[in-house]
Amino acid sequence: ARAGGGPGMAERAAFERRVLRSAAPHHYLRVRLELPDGGARPNAAQFKQLVVTALRELHGEVGAALPVDVLTYEEKTLSAILRVISSGLVKLWSALTLLGSYQNRRCAFRVLQAVFCSFLFFLYPNQTSPFLLALSGNSRELVLD
Repeated sequence: ARAGGGPGMAERAAFERRVLRSAAPHHYLRVRLELPDGGARPNAAQFKQLVVTALRELHGEVGAALPVDVLTYEEKTLSAILRVISSGLVKLWSALTLLGSYQNRRCAFRVLQAVFCSFLFFLYPNQTSPFLLALSGNSRELVLD
């Protein structure tokens, strides 16, 4: 045996690290804006501007230049589906999470769902998909037998 290692040490120390990246070019986020103080609700253009403002405040002009598309927006529920290039997902998510005000009123973005596939129809709640099964439950409460 070598110094510092016992029998079987080579077998235990041998490992291979693999990092897999999503092959999907875009990520989709279903988000909701919460305005606890009430007041005026943003229209679609104002909502998009709020997303860009969040990116600019956290990541500067580079963040504000991140290509984010508002694919759908419901003013009644203040919910939207956003599309972002996969490499910008973390920047967008962090910017939305840390945004705290809209027109000098408290606000918060809630990310309701995140999907990294090319099939947008999976995001709608009345659709079912095996790809979204992982998003349907809390993995911390998973019991394995």
